[in-house]
Amino acid sequence: MQYAQLGRTGLKVSRLCLGTMNFGPYATEAESFQIMDKALELGINFFDTANVYGWKLGEGVTEQIIGRWFAQGGGRREKTVIATKVYGRMGDWPNQSRLSARHIREAVEGSLRRMKTDYIDLYQFHHIDRLTPWDEIWQACETLVAQGKVLYIGSSNFAGWHIAKANETAKARHFLGLVSEQSLYNLKDRMVELEVIPACRDYGLGLIPWSPLAGGLLGGALEKLEQGRRASEDKQKQINELRPQLEKWEAFCRELGERPADVALAWLLANPVVTAPIIGPRTLEQLTGSLRALSLQLDEAVLKKLDEIWPGPGGEAPEAYAW
Repeated sequence: MQYAQLGRTGLKVSRLCLGTMNFGPYATEAESFQIMDKALELGINFFDTANVYGWKLGEGVTEQIIGRWFAQGGGRREKTVIATKVYGRMGDWPNQSRLSARHIREAVEGSLRRMKTDYIDLYQFHHIDRLTPWDEIWQACETLVAQGKVLYIGSSNFAGWHIAKANETAKARHFLGLVSEQSLYNLKDRMVELEVIPACRDYGLGLIPWSPLAGGLLGGALEKLEQGRRASEDKQKQINELRPQLEKWEAFCRELGERPADVALAWLLANPVVTAPIIGPRTLEQLTGSLRALSLQLDEAVLKKLDEIWPGPGGEAPEAYAW
């Protein structure tokens, strides 16, 4: 397994991050345990979750599964860098969502209780809160860090200027601030190249891409359909809209002799700002199948061809749209 430091911190995490969103809704608890055990066996030490995963209001189903897995012992908690999130609705009352100091405190305690641990390695804001001032957010986080309940703070789904404002406010408070950003990023969805990636690079944030295969579109969607696999109505619509690009994409991957999913992950790993794409396996086979991307080196000619098939926004802002 390859490891990288998370942003500007000294924390080392695996270059693949195990996403747990499928644990509960799609993978049973037993299957989830097997996947997490296998991940550690493979050297994957970076696990990502959220208090809302499991999609049963206020229950934190996925965090509970992780907690019962930790409780088995065997060094599971000690070997794992666990990342969870706060922001989503955990109840029907007014202060059971977003990033008020009140909700952050309650959400941390809930996540710690469900995951049967006394600290969270990376605590991530699941979304920007436009109503809560940063001084309030950072004061709450400073308390949690001082108490040892949280070690590092990250963001998710932030714009570039959100990252700048958050970290400038943290700097004024002599606080470490954000060390990572979790964004939608893949060959199809490259909007973050305009301002989020430059902000991450400038402020020393590690980028953690979610949906690296664009919901499966980059994982050989056409080939799977030809093999008789079924696709949802929405996925079929997306495939039809992107068919010309997908045909070029899958043909090029065949020319390379590589699986589309591996090329898509390798493309992300080639970006020096990217710490670890999030892989969300439902099965052991999907987990072990992702490892090829770590050893797949894409040369300049391949990267140029991928840009032709999946063009980005044209570079960074403002040069992408101005002189």
